[in-house]
Amino acid sequence: MYNDLKAVEAVTWTYLNGLYEGDVAKLEHAFHPTSALTTADDEGLIRIVPRDEWLAAVAARPSPKAAGMVRGDHILTIDIVGPTLALVKVKCQMPPRYFTDLLSFVKVESKWQIVQKVYMTEMGP
Repeated sequence: MYNDLKAVEAVTWTYLNGLYEGDVAKLEHAFHPTSALTTADDEGLIRIVPRDEWLAAVAARPSPKAAGMVRGDHILTIDIVGPTLALVKVKCQMPPRYFTDLLSFVKVESKWQIVQKVYMTEMGP
């Protein structure tokens, strides 16, 4: 269980580092190819974006690091639900947008990967 906790934590930091740096290779490593990102838009409608569509958007925008944004990401909780399932809650930011992510992990072939990201965005100052 300790090894699983450390492995999930490492993949989570790969995700957060990739997000801050705009490093698509790191994000590809963290997310399973079939994964998707889900949120509710401003009208309250569910929006689901496949991983590869999201990665293309990340590649096309300046990274938070390149834009000089202050890094403010945190792992809030890691729950190893069972031998092949984990749930991680993180906070990250691209001011003025502040995100809370729920990352669902599955262990496949001895490797932990994010299979679903459900998130919300809050606007700040």
